[in-house]
Amino acid sequence: MARACRVLPDVTAVDRAFDYSVPDALDALVRVGAIVRVPLHGRRVRGWVVEDAVEPISGSGVLLDVLAVVSAGPPPEVVDLTEWIARRWSGPRVAVLRSASAPNHVPPTGRLAGLAAVSAQSAPMRVVRQPPLLDRRAQVAALCAETGSTIICVADAGRARALASYLSGEGRSVALLHSFEADAARTDGWRRASAGECVVVGGRIAALAPVPDLRAAIVVDDADEALQEERSPTWHARDVLLERAERAAAPFTVCSPAPTVEASVAAGGTNLVDAPPPDVEIAGWPRVQVADRRDEPPGSGLFSETLATALHHSAGLAVCVLNRRGRFRLLACATCRHLLRWDRADERPLVCPECGATKLRVLRAGVARVREELEALVPGARVVEVDTATAEVPEADIVVGTEAVLHRAAVRRRRPALVAYLDLDQELLAPRYRAAAQAHWLLTRGAQLLSGRPRHETLLLVQTRIPDHVVVQALVRGEPAAVAESEIEYRRTLAYPPFGALAELAGADDALAVTVDALRALDVQATGVQVFGPADGRALVHAPDWDALANALARGLPPGRAIGRVRAVVDPPRV
Repeated sequence: MARACRVLPDVTAVDRAFDYSVPDALDALVRVGAIVRVPLHGRRVRGWVVEDAVEPISGSGVLLDVLAVVSAGPPPEVVDLTEWIARRWSGPRVAVLRSASAPNHVPPTGRLAGLAAVSAQSAPMRVVRQPPLLDRRAQVAALCAETGSTIICVADAGRARALASYLSGEGRSVALLHSFEADAARTDGWRRASAGECVVVGGRIAALAPVPDLRAAIVVDDADEALQEERSPTWHARDVLLERAERAAAPFTVCSPAPTVEASVAAGGTNLVDAPPPDVEIAGWPRVQVADRRDEPPGSGLFSETLATALHHSAGLAVCVLNRRGRFRLLACATCRHLLRWDRADERPLVCPECGATKLRVLRAGVARVREELEALVPGARVVEVDTATAEVPEADIVVGTEAVLHRAAVRRRRPALVAYLDLDQELLAPRYRAAAQAHWLLTRGAQLLSGRPRHETLLLVQTRIPDHVVVQALVRGEPAAVAESEIEYRRTLAYPPFGALAELAGADDALAVTVDALRALDVQATGVQVFGPADGRALVHAPDWDALANALARGLPPGRAIGRVRAVVDPPRV
């Protein structure tokens, strides 16, 4: 009797596997992970072999043959991992398999022999805190395994390339696997990784690298949102690589100047985070200056005297950061200076909740002519504005833009001396449960941008009306642990991740309503699942843990998707 295999078609609308017969001519090439061509409803489609030597589903009749093996695919252990990812983040498995496969053709090989068992016990997770001004390449290199393969996830493409170059210079065999690389280069990196005995450096897709001999896993800067997939399933490289390392009994390390709450809790708490001595850590952060704007009238404009002085005396390129995302504005009480958030779609507040005063002034949340005003503020300076649409960053004395400017390699190569945040309060008061952590990471990215200069030549300037905020004080004191400790207490109290699980649902009104009804029909006492909304085409689902959330969505999503589109964003970064 011919061998049967189970194939998941690469068809977006189909999220189930089908059984096929393996012809004798392809017997040596069909294995778990292989990319094959199969017949499906009168078409020839590609797919992945997700199970081999299976017992055909009862009643399936005569099996159709696999038509061809078209390319090598991910190894069996990665194929198994994609099933876990699809369930954990409630999304299509085929999307993860695409990320785990080379973009171009890779000649298929025969079935792999089983690897020798690793005679090592599972190592505990480590979190290493390294200040932003210190070169951490040597530390990351020291965390790599001496034999076998190591996977290093670095969201920033420029830093990934620099780390790969450093490791190559240290005599390591390196495979660069980043989504910013061309398809041909990425395919070469994928092929090199599949041979083993190398260090894989890349973005989030590196977590799915086809190494057959994983011995160590490292995530650099796990707070970078680029490590989380935007499309469904919205998996995060940190969590995926942790799961993969545990399955391979390999040590897993997070290295960052400001590790996330999720990483700290997974490692056992902030008291178990590896950090340098306090004096070394403080010296590893740039000089900080806070422009306290509480005593300035609300209509005084965007630029303080402190900022003007810093721009005039900057020893090099100055970078000004002003996020314009969102539609909200800030109101300031003229009596007690308390700040209120006002979404212009809602009715404007009339009374200060702190003192009862009625004189509330609108603060400027964004400026259309920032570049022109900076040119007037610093006569003779070359000022350019940079956003995501800017192809090339021209030579300049001052660069102004959204936080995207912090990611530009061209800006980093010019070794800025000053990074100024024109309105940090927009981030600190954002209506998100992760607002403090995200604001802290935004500041940390600015500190990293200053790493090309000695500390005495650097300045990180923050304009704020909340100088006592834990994020601002942690920056001033060079104590990033203070933010994580505050966030842990806050999230544990409200059962927010990682002490609970969240998913945001969006889609067509009728389909979303059916999904919400199905979720509300679950036994709340037994599952602990709560649903909020829908409102404005969105709903929020809260569960006590990720397993409970995955089980609930597995029951609630199919009824809604049967009549329309419903998208689930598990662990949404901006809620």
